[in-house]
Amino acid sequence: MPTATLTGVAVEVNDEGFFTEPGRWTEAMAPELARAEGIEDLTEDHWRVIRFMRAAYDASGTGPTVRVLGKTSGVSIKDLYQLFPHGPAKTAAKIAGIPKPRGCI
Repeated sequence: MPTATLTGVAVEVNDEGFFTEPGRWTEAMAPELARAEGIEDLTEDHWRVIRFMRAAYDASGTGPTVRVLGKTSGVSIKDLYQLFPHGPAKTAAKIAGIPKPRGCI
């Protein structure tokens, strides 16, 4: 299994770069993960989505789809695509250190 080193910590990731052990993620890793996805600075709205993704994963064992994110995270779908232009659910899940949500390609 591949590994990534974030904030000096080696973590296992799958072939797409998603954490295989979400419990190893820390908030300090998020800015590094975001930069790797082309997001230079995490705003409060980014953090709202990232924390929402983690909470949804903890509650259900999977991250929410973009549709659910837009309806329940407090950030509109339009804004989600501005925050995470390469696919909000998939990119936010990667930055949040959770597996890729079901339904994401």
